[in-house]
Amino acid sequence: MAIENVLPANFGYAIFTYLYSFVMLSYLALQVGAARKKYGVKYPTMYSDKEPLFNCIQRAHQNTLEVYPQWLVFQTIAALEYPLVASVLGVIWVTSKFSYAWGYYTGDPAKRMRGAYGYIGLFGVMLLSISVALKLLAVL
Repeated sequence: MAIENVLPANFGYAIFTYLYSFVMLSYLALQVGAARKKYGVKYPTMYSDKEPLFNCIQRAHQNTLEVYPQWLVFQTIAALEYPLVASVLGVIWVTSKFSYAWGYYTGDPAKRMRGAYGYIGLFGVMLLSISVALKLLAVL
């Protein structure tokens, strides 16, 4: 069976959204690696007692990893029924993680809130996933 007969039309946008999220995660990981070298924080140490800026860079990456699995699930469920809308919401969420990280990288943790608009993307795919669940349960 051909994949285009299984997945909805426009699901390719969702695939590109996943690729974009990979670029974002790779960028954040590279920033942590560079900060480890710059501030002399050796593996497996997660945080520094001496370098608060390293901790901000590490937290930006760690926080993203903490929510990423849930986002992937909701993004996928939503994209199976609403591929274009879910992809737009996904791009909003992924882009917000750059803004979040760049705010955190200033050393002022309050500036991480520059990425708060990402909740539009996250809650959006969550709501679309609820819609899919209700359709499957024949409630909608």
